[in-house]
Amino acid sequence: MNTYDIEYTDTFSGESNYSWVRRATVTMPELTHYGYDGSTNYSKANKIYRRELMKKAKAAVGLTGLRGRVEDYGDMIRFVPYGQCTVLIINYAD
Repeated sequence: MNTYDIEYTDTFSGESNYSWVRRATVTMPELTHYGYDGSTNYSKANKIYRRELMKKAKAAVGLTGLRGRVEDYGDMIRFVPYGQCTVLIINYAD
Protein backbone atom coordinates (compact mmCIF):
# COMPACT_ATOMS: atom_id res chain seq x y z
CA MET A 1 0.00 0.00 0.00
CA ASN A 2 1.20 3.48 -0.86
CA THR A 3 0.42 6.34 1.51
CA TYR A 4 -0.12 9.96 0.44
CA ASP A 5 -0.39 13.14 2.52
CA ILE A 6 -3.05 15.59 1.31
CA GLU A 7 -3.06 19.34 2.02
CA TYR A 8 -5.78 21.73 0.89
CA THR A 9 -5.07 25.41 1.53
CA ASP A 10 -5.57 28.92 0.21
CA THR A 11 -3.22 30.75 -2.14
CA PHE A 12 -1.73 34.21 -2.32
CA SER A 13 -0.38 35.26 -5.73
CA GLY A 14 -0.62 31.66 -6.89
CA GLU A 15 1.54 30.23 -4.07
CA SER A 16 0.37 28.23 -1.05
CA ASN A 17 -0.45 30.60 1.81
CA TYR A 18 -1.40 28.26 4.72
CA SER A 19 -3.54 30.81 6.58
CA TRP A 20 -5.90 27.82 6.88
CA VAL A 21 -5.30 24.22 5.89
CA ARG A 22 -7.16 20.89 5.72
CA ARG A 23 -4.99 17.80 5.98
CA ALA A 24 -5.77 14.15 5.24
CA THR A 25 -4.01 10.88 4.46
CA VAL A 26 -5.08 8.39 1.79
CA THR A 27 -3.73 4.95 0.93
CA MET A 28 -3.64 3.40 -2.53
CA PRO A 29 -3.01 -0.21 -3.55
CA GLU A 30 0.06 -1.16 -5.55
CA LEU A 31 0.16 -0.57 -9.31
CA THR A 32 -0.37 -4.31 -9.94
CA HIS A 33 -3.93 -3.85 -8.65
CA TYR A 34 -4.65 -1.75 -11.74
CA GLY A 35 -3.34 -4.29 -14.27
CA TYR A 36 0.44 -3.76 -14.34
CA ASP A 37 2.14 -7.16 -14.66
CA GLY A 38 5.77 -6.05 -14.45
CA SER A 39 6.53 -5.86 -18.15
CA THR A 40 3.54 -4.45 -20.04
CA ASN A 41 0.56 -2.15 -19.44
CA TYR A 42 2.52 0.34 -17.30
CA SER A 43 1.19 3.43 -19.07
CA LYS A 44 -2.44 2.34 -18.87
CA ALA A 45 -2.18 1.19 -15.25
CA ASN A 46 -0.38 4.40 -14.20
CA LYS A 47 -3.07 6.56 -15.82
CA ILE A 48 -5.81 4.68 -13.93
CA TYR A 49 -3.78 4.87 -10.70
CA ARG A 50 -3.35 8.67 -10.96
CA ARG A 51 -7.05 9.18 -11.71
CA GLU A 52 -8.11 7.08 -8.71
CA LEU A 53 -5.59 8.86 -6.47
CA MET A 54 -6.98 12.25 -7.51
CA LYS A 55 -10.55 11.08 -6.85
CA LYS A 56 -9.65 9.83 -3.36
CA ALA A 57 -7.67 12.98 -2.49
CA LYS A 58 -10.45 15.32 -3.64
CA ALA A 59 -13.04 13.32 -1.70
CA ALA A 60 -10.88 13.41 1.45
CA VAL A 61 -10.97 17.22 1.60
CA GLY A 62 -14.45 17.81 0.17
CA LEU A 63 -13.68 18.80 -3.42
CA THR A 64 -15.62 16.05 -5.18
CA GLY A 65 -16.91 17.23 -8.55
CA LEU A 66 -14.67 20.29 -8.92
CA ARG A 67 -12.64 20.68 -12.09
CA GLY A 68 -9.25 22.32 -12.29
CA ARG A 69 -5.66 22.24 -13.50
CA VAL A 70 -3.34 19.37 -12.48
CA GLU A 71 0.44 19.85 -12.26
CA ASP A 72 2.44 16.63 -11.84
CA TYR A 73 5.95 16.95 -10.36
CA GLY A 74 6.70 13.23 -9.93
CA ASP A 75 6.37 12.67 -6.19
CA MET A 76 4.08 15.69 -5.74
CA ILE A 77 0.82 16.47 -7.53
CA ARG A 78 -0.74 19.93 -7.36
CA PHE A 79 -4.42 20.52 -8.19
CA VAL A 80 -5.70 24.09 -8.64
CA PRO A 81 -9.52 24.30 -8.88
CA TYR A 82 -10.90 26.71 -11.47
CA GLY A 83 -12.32 29.97 -10.09
CA GLN A 84 -11.00 29.55 -6.55
CA CYS A 85 -7.92 30.83 -4.76
CA THR A 86 -7.08 27.42 -3.31
CA VAL A 87 -4.70 24.55 -4.02
CA LEU A 88 -4.69 20.81 -3.27
CA ILE A 89 -1.24 19.26 -2.78
CA ILE A 90 -0.65 15.49 -2.83
CA ASN A 91 2.72 14.28 -1.49
CA TYR A 92 4.02 10.71 -1.47
CA ALA A 93 4.52 9.82 2.22
CA ASP A 94 6.41 6.49 2.24
